Amino acid sequence: MSDYFEKVKIELQQMKAPGEAAETEAAGEEQQPSPASDSSVQADVSLTSRRDVSRSSINERSRSKSRSKADGHARQVNSRQVSDLTALRSVAGIYRVSNEQNLQVKGTGKIFKAKSAANGHVESCQRQTEEKCEHRVKEDGNKVGKKRRPVTVDSSKAKTSLEALKLSIRQLKWKEFPIGRRTACDIYWHGVSFHDNENIVSGQVNKFPAGMIEMLRKINLSRAVRTMQELFPEEYNFYPRSWILPEEYQLFSTQVRLLKDNDSTLKPTFIVKPDNGSQGDGIYLIRDPADLRVISGSQVKQAVVQEYIQKPLLIDKLKFDIRLYVLVRSLEPLEMYIAKEGLTRFCTEPYQEPSQKNLSHVFMHLTNYSLNVHSGNFVHSDSCNTGSKRTFSSVLYRLGSKGVDIKKVWSDIIALVIKTVIALVPELKVHYQADIPPGKPGPTCFQILGFDILLMKNLKPILLEVNSNPSMRIEHEQEVSPGVFEYVPSVVDEEVKVGVIRDTLRLMDPAQRKQYGVTNLGVGSPEDAIVMDAERDEKEGLADSLPSLCLKQVFPKYTKQFNYLRVVERIATIFLRFLGVKGTMRLGPTGFRTFIRNCKLSNSSFSMASADILYIDITRRCAGTLPDSREAGMGLQAFIEAFFYLAARRFKALPLREQVVSLLEVCESSIDGQGHAEKPRPHRSHTNANPASDHCSAPPTLNSPSVTCRHQSHRRHQPLQPSAKGNTDN
Repeated sequence: MSDYFEKVKIELQQMKAPGEAAETEAAGEEQQPSPASDSSVQADVSLTSRRDVSRSSINERSRSKSRSKADGHARQVNSRQVSDLTALRSVAGIYRVSNEQNLQVKGTGKIFKAKSAANGHVESCQRQTEEKCEHRVKEDGNKVGKKRRPVTVDSSKAKTSLEALKLSIRQLKWKEFPIGRRTACDIYWHGVSFHDNENIVSGQVNKFPAGMIEMLRKINLSRAVRTMQELFPEEYNFYPRSWILPEEYQLFSTQVRLLKDNDSTLKPTFIVKPDNGSQGDGIYLIRDPADLRVISGSQVKQAVVQEYIQKPLLIDKLKFDIRLYVLVRSLEPLEMYIAKEGLTRFCTEPYQEPSQKNLSHVFMHLTNYSLNVHSGNFVHSDSCNTGSKRTFSSVLYRLGSKGVDIKKVWSDIIALVIKTVIALVPELKVHYQADIPPGKPGPTCFQILGFDILLMKNLKPILLEVNSNPSMRIEHEQEVSPGVFEYVPSVVDEEVKVGVIRDTLRLMDPAQRKQYGVTNLGVGSPEDAIVMDAERDEKEGLADSLPSLCLKQVFPKYTKQFNYLRVVERIATIFLRFLGVKGTMRLGPTGFRTFIRNCKLSNSSFSMASADILYIDITRRCAGTLPDSREAGMGLQAFIEAFFYLAARRFKALPLREQVVSLLEVCESSIDGQGHAEKPRPHRSHTNANPASDHCSAPPTLNSPSVTCRHQSHRRHQPLQPSAKGNTDN
């Protein structure tokens, strides 16, 4: 073999011209190939020499091997062209090609820039489209080939949100299971309740446990905001003054009578909302407590009565409200997003200030879509800028054209949303651990909330209510013939709601959540992870120009601005620590005594016997306001009242907020110093951390109603002050 090789080498040198051989040698020294490429060059030279001096069969084999070598470095080059190019070089005796050679692959339109070695073998190539070097195609091809498994979504419980959900899943190219699945899905989408399917032990579900529904009922929302109004009256002045019926009927009647006695010209209007009402059902206006329907008859119904806003902002002489969608992605750590687009829902009768004659005109005073859709003046429009339901951005554009500071309006709305969720979180955490105790299998929860907001004439936003199950329907009923209705697509609803659901799914993508878990250790954010995912999907051909994320993160983005408000949440953390039994929501007498002892709150003036009396007194009074309570013991609201009482006893000279914060520091310091004592019960799958302490100055004198079962004697002497605050419903 060696003699044959020497013979071929001599014949090859004779075939070369002297100058050409020198150029070949210089090119070989300049390129300095790696050992692997050098061996391939030698093999190619040997095969080419054999092709020139051997039989045709050897010639065919050498062509085949040459093609395989070339394909190993330039897969995108057509094998036929490579073969033809090799044959051409062989016949012409050319063993070097120019360093700048363009190769075009037929049928693809792709052009490659190639650089050749001395023997004519294509050693590397680079696309004009600035793609990676071709010698890495195999590695990149493996990455593209390993496309991630499509996310699975169980839509069997989606109910009225099904159509918007289906559109969102198709846009994301995920996999839907409309009748459920025996094995676990990544995401479960429920239309009403977390408990539609109690067999979910993993994945993610778009509803929090029952606590979210309970907390967003009219009475519980009012109680939660009242507690915050006691501590931060200026920050929580976006919620109208409210009374809970029937337990506060006497207080409400007394304050209205005192108001009228002081000024006979004042004629306030109030709006009454049933506690468990929805879609405007049972809402009505009154001007005198005697007109209340909830206290008449044999069965007393629970309701909330609120001051009515008499000077709302009008467009086209019509009253309107704003429905904004807020995603609570996590409770611990608290994480929430607000949709950049929302709905504006208009009344169908020109607005007039309430009078005894027009109190019953629901199409004038109530903005509920479910009510106004039955009006003969309701306008279904194919445009987002006209009709009885429009996009919020169209309204903002119209206000901006009149010189309104749109950024200020948005900033005030975002602050309202954050403050409201902060007020709800303490109770939500208690409900969450009751349904999914730490260590118990269960899904991760998230939820879309519907915030109904009214703009006053001075552009101040007022919170009307929060809906735990906002309608995500993207069609409306239309009468096609007398008595015959069919569902017709709604352009406005689809524009807003599909984007909200789609981007909620994108944020809850399991792969994206894992990626965020890594980036969150640095400076990344969920929105950054979405951008990274979009870039990856585009490279893999999975994304068909998905729009940018329509959900804006507002927390923890604005943690520094609002963290001082999380005082009640710190109290709830202490409450959860001493519950003792997993899954319970009530603190027993032993747990309360342990709290007093471990936090070192007993002394000569407040013995353990006094603590027992305090527990019994507060628990009994608060239990009377919750007739449907299923558990005995002290709930969170009662514990908060007890905590406020203990703070007032210990720090008498300070304002209420400073009293509470000071006692919190004492309790937290005592608990942290125990070390070996019972440890805090962390929220499922998250880290338990106390919010930063409140370092704000003392608040002004409190003048808002207290929590239902707190300071009853003091509130009986509080007069009702006339104000611009009030309420209406969607």
